Amino acid sequence: MINEKELRDKIKKLDGPIFVFGASGFIGANIIKDIFAVRQDCYAITHNVNSAWRLKLLDIPANNILHCDITSAISVKNILEKYQPKTIFNLAAYGAYSKQSDVRLIYETNVNGTVNILENCAGATAYIHAGSSSEYGTNSAAPAETDTLEPNSHYSASKISASYIIEYYARYKNTPAINLRLYSIFGMWEEPDRLVPVMIEKARANTYPNLVEKEISRDFVFITDAVEAFVDAALNMSPKIAGKSFNICSGKKTTLEALVNTVRKQFNIAAEPQWGNMQNRNWDLKDWYGNPAETTKDLGWTAKTSLEDGLQATLNWHKSIDYSGIILPAFQNPKLNAKITAIIACYKDEPAIPIMYERLVKMFNETKVRYEIIFVNDCSPDKSEEAIAAIAAKDNNVIGISHSRNFGSQSAFLSGMEISSGDAVVLMDGDLQDPPEIIPQFYAKWMEGYDVVYGKRVKREMSAFMNFVYKSFYRIFSNLSYIKIPNDAGDFSLMDRKVVTELVNLPEKEVFLRGLRAWVGFKQTGVDYIRPERMFGRSTNNLRRNIGWAKKAIFSFSFVPLELLSYTGFLLTGFSFLAIIAQIIARILYPNIPHGIPTIIVLVLFFGGIQVLAISILGEYLAKIFEESKGRPKYIRKSVIYKGKVLDTATEIDNFKKTVKQR
Repeated sequence: MINEKELRDKIKKLDGPIFVFGASGFIGANIIKDIFAVRQDCYAITHNVNSAWRLKLLDIPANNILHCDITSAISVKNILEKYQPKTIFNLAAYGAYSKQSDVRLIYETNVNGTVNILENCAGATAYIHAGSSSEYGTNSAAPAETDTLEPNSHYSASKISASYIIEYYARYKNTPAINLRLYSIFGMWEEPDRLVPVMIEKARANTYPNLVEKEISRDFVFITDAVEAFVDAALNMSPKIAGKSFNICSGKKTTLEALVNTVRKQFNIAAEPQWGNMQNRNWDLKDWYGNPAETTKDLGWTAKTSLEDGLQATLNWHKSIDYSGIILPAFQNPKLNAKITAIIACYKDEPAIPIMYERLVKMFNETKVRYEIIFVNDCSPDKSEEAIAAIAAKDNNVIGISHSRNFGSQSAFLSGMEISSGDAVVLMDGDLQDPPEIIPQFYAKWMEGYDVVYGKRVKREMSAFMNFVYKSFYRIFSNLSYIKIPNDAGDFSLMDRKVVTELVNLPEKEVFLRGLRAWVGFKQTGVDYIRPERMFGRSTNNLRRNIGWAKKAIFSFSFVPLELLSYTGFLLTGFSFLAIIAQIIARILYPNIPHGIPTIIVLVLFFGGIQVLAISILGEYLAKIFEESKGRPKYIRKSVIYKGKVLDTATEIDNFKKTVKQR
């Protein structure tokens, strides 16, 4: 077995920063897991963060997970220029599994993606590429690295192309790159539908999976050995070996019959296996094993873990992690292992905070989702800060934020959104008027594929008059707005991580989130609910505040007031022109008609009122422009409580933002 201390010591010697492309896959996730256990200057690069279920379960920090589409030259260029990694492990690939059958994507990922990375990795000290034993194709009986390559699939041909590209870059562009031809890697975090995981799970049930012919063979390598191979390759990089390909294999031919007999013995399965009850696949070969001689000579690497020990370690992991309850659901639907962040804006909500916490935790536990709760104390004059601190001290999933002054609920939500780590975020008011028990309905809609699920207030527990006023405002606002904004939808909503990212990155300072939420788009739907009365105290909204909210909404998302001014101006100009003509005609036809002062006064007051109204409307828009031009921050955090520790200096808060966001 691998000496874990020795592996950790090797990882410490790698040049950083370290990039792992394809980190959401089986081998990539194990590499990032082992490296991150030793050092934090490593980054998991994945094309789809939302489907990176392994990284979520491993709790790799969000700041260490980066998005990059390797088929896009500009995407690769930007990320490599920004971080300038020294060690690059590229495990991004497509086409290894039968379900990955898009021929175009096979070559775009495996060939173009490799070129994109190699073109932009100047300054790197090692580029280690995950090749495949499939490169040998039908020449699969212990081939040496210099033997003939006989491709037998598009995947095989694409990986061969990548190996030649690596050789070219090393020979003619002095790129420190090598190719590792991986054989049958198995172990922790492998796809549940692969041979070894299926075999182990069936064996735990005292049976076997469907089997092909027993003469079919493989060369099995335990995952920890494979991780060490990548590390050894990076540490031994030199001009002498740059551009070469190496076999990462045990050198042992293991037939399917031998594998089944090993499993049968370890699990004490009494039943006899039934051979041939599954049709052979195109890639099933009777002589498929490697020759690691060059790898041992140049990299100093050998497979140290026996098949028996590797199977036992994998079995132990299956048992320790609740394989059927966690891994299988995560593989089938990555959202099932999602983390939901609830952000609660608190102002004069001291008595409601403990109740909100209890109801949220109860709801999350019943829904069976991982949770994070962020209470944002927007400089409340009561003891909200102490109430939040008491909860954060006993639950590490709770984060407390205190603002330096009252910035308003919209800024409070953004403050929490910026440091949230959930796959989806729920916004809630701290007065319990947004019932936590509605969140499972939001979650169900999110699971169906909606990116935004907002609460739709079908009724408010208040007077009929105020119900009428609120409903009327939403309908007026919806008709005035230049985007479609749902009626009766407040801030209470669930938003996917990509929506949250877009909202946090918006530069404007004067925010109206329910409008911006509609503006960013994505797939949205609503859930009806009855908004209850505030449980404690009195509402902080009064007539002036409500008018302020209405003005903020209208002047942020509507140009209708300006359009009305234009129409009014045209209309009054037309009336004035007609009035002048009428006055001239009246003077000619009726020279003795009396002309009094009251008419002039009325006209002066009328036009004066119109002008003042026009100036006030223009002033509202100018005030918004003025406010945006100042460039002031949307909020200032006085302190953050994380895992019971109070962070109250600028440096501590800044470091917290950079390093502690967990996915």
